[in-house]
Amino acid sequence: MQQLTTYPFPSELATATTDSRLALAINEQGRRNLYVAEGPAFELRKLTAYDEDLGDEITSVQLSADGNWVVYVKGGDHGGSNANTPRNPASLPVATKVQVWSVPFAGGQPKLLADGDDPVVSPQGDRVAFIRQGQVWTCAIDGSGEAGQLFYARGVNGGIQWSPDGTALAFVSARGSHSLVGIFRNKQTPIQWVAPTFARDGSPRWSPDGKRIAFVRQDAWGGAPDSILSPVINPWAIWTANVDDGDAAPIWSAPRTPQGAVPTTNGGTNLHWVGKDRITFLSYHDKWPHLYSIRDTGGDAMLLTPGAFMVEHIRPSPDGQWLVASANTGPDRDDIDRRHIIRVPVDKPDMEVITPGKGIEAFPSITGDGRHLVFLSATASRPSVPALLPWPGTNTTVRLLGEHLIPDILQNAELVTPKRVEFKAPDGMTVYAQLFEPVGGAAEKPAVVFIHGGPQRQMLLGWHYGDYYANTYALNQYLASRGFIVLSVNYRLGIGYGFDFHKPLFAGRYGASEYQDIKAAGEWLADQPQVDATRIGVYGGSYGGYLTALALGKDSDLFSAGVDIHGVHNYIGRIPPVSAEPAPDAERAIELARSSSPVSYLDTWRSPVLLIHGDDDANVDFEQTIDLLNRLKKTNVLIETLMIPDDTHHWMLYEHQVMVNQATADFLQKQLYP
Repeated sequence: MQQLTTYPFPSELATATTDSRLALAINEQGRRNLYVAEGPAFELRKLTAYDEDLGDEITSVQLSADGNWVVYVKGGDHGGSNANTPRNPASLPVATKVQVWSVPFAGGQPKLLADGDDPVVSPQGDRVAFIRQGQVWTCAIDGSGEAGQLFYARGVNGGIQWSPDGTALAFVSARGSHSLVGIFRNKQTPIQWVAPTFARDGSPRWSPDGKRIAFVRQDAWGGAPDSILSPVINPWAIWTANVDDGDAAPIWSAPRTPQGAVPTTNGGTNLHWVGKDRITFLSYHDKWPHLYSIRDTGGDAMLLTPGAFMVEHIRPSPDGQWLVASANTGPDRDDIDRRHIIRVPVDKPDMEVITPGKGIEAFPSITGDGRHLVFLSATASRPSVPALLPWPGTNTTVRLLGEHLIPDILQNAELVTPKRVEFKAPDGMTVYAQLFEPVGGAAEKPAVVFIHGGPQRQMLLGWHYGDYYANTYALNQYLASRGFIVLSVNYRLGIGYGFDFHKPLFAGRYGASEYQDIKAAGEWLADQPQVDATRIGVYGGSYGGYLTALALGKDSDLFSAGVDIHGVHNYIGRIPPVSAEPAPDAERAIELARSSSPVSYLDTWRSPVLLIHGDDDANVDFEQTIDLLNRLKKTNVLIETLMIPDDTHHWMLYEHQVMVNQATADFLQKQLYP
């Protein structure tokens, strides 16, 4: 297990805006550090020396415009619900913090700037604005002087955006049912509220000349209780406002349909004010998360990326002429289960896939000098490393920058190349999956259904670009090395296969329609001649833990054992109450919540289960596992448990990650393959 989890995991890839410098964070078995490189050599260099695993993540990595400073945040759990809450997975006897740091690109001692989060470097590169306890603070980037509160504004403030000349700051003030976009200039000038009204405004973006602001407007929360079970209608519009006189108007409105709601994929609306007097954004209204472009004066939105695929990880080029992104499209039919880098001009639908093949490429960015495209690159047998291509040239030979960081023990490991498969759920929905098949062994092998978390995720035909899912890819490879056939299921509610798949009716706590896909996966495995149908297990984490518990409770005849990692087990009582003014379908929602909860199926639950949970989980209440455990104790089900004190939903400590993985594999092997 340690062999397969020695992969270095890169994240937070950032580029300077004026030169060829880049920076990123790399996690090497819990030792999280900054690495940097610059053209033309692009030799990857370790910048920090955090050589002890304390579980303190590095996030918000960014470079000053001139590339001379790297700013970052240490601490917190930014994949969790309370990102800026300090976490202490190493159980240190002192209080931990979430802090903003800087370090010279050339090297030197990191400088603590202040306690805080969400830093943004000024265009001049001399100051950093950040959030501390819901207010905007600022400090010198080199750590000289004391940090101070920049201004006061009621509400919880965030979404900081410096003006192009660095003389003003746009921000969002969240005030419960509504939110405002504000502009701060100096301590002598009152805050300017941009077109304030009864709405939720957000995502402010400056025009390149700094004279206008674009922002997203949604309806404020409130009104008569609406249907709980009907498709969500969440209308939104793009507005622009003149900074000088505050004159504002909408330039585009999404359709008032379920497909026209604010996208829930990476980056949401992905609003950018780019070159050629264009504003670009992401919308789901044609049933795929696609890029659109509109003139900054309004008009019809132009679809830039037509086709049956999704777009994410979107970045404009430094000159504002292009958008680069990752998308699950390409010349190969199996590319729907991959990611490749695409580019498209901001003013015409002339999209190009620039990294075709069998790899996984994500998080593209163009260096500030406009000469190189950098991104993360992986394959089925090689974990993610930073990579680059000439920009905007035609050379498609990818240069890997961090391959030397992969230990020889992992580079020499014999890994399975997963195969893409499809099958049908009982209601006719197509289910997508990747099959890991070991070589040799018994003619009929034990099998495992793996269920990813999220649920708004997609497992891929290779090492994943997300840390939690790279870990489960490694675990699936380990299970295959132990003789298991593994089926990794992309069930409905996940991304990558269009709106109807991502937003199905009667799913989750209101019907669990996606469970059909999990049962169909088990039945598909049972029908395969190389599978022993009496030895099919199931495991998953988070939402995958929830569906694992449903599988064991509803279909113990099919699933012989399972590992439920920090899953939700009880939706009863988590539905809006029937009150003096109830939602019209509140009673029906409560019935569906009961039928969608694993705790409702204890009478038919017979298969052994291992329950795993960390007790500082900000995503799923630790009490969810306690509740299920205490109920299962009153049955004859064989139960094993593993509790991790002080760790979160994401196994911040490497030794905990290995421990959970090994416990999962050992339990499945003991129950299905002794």
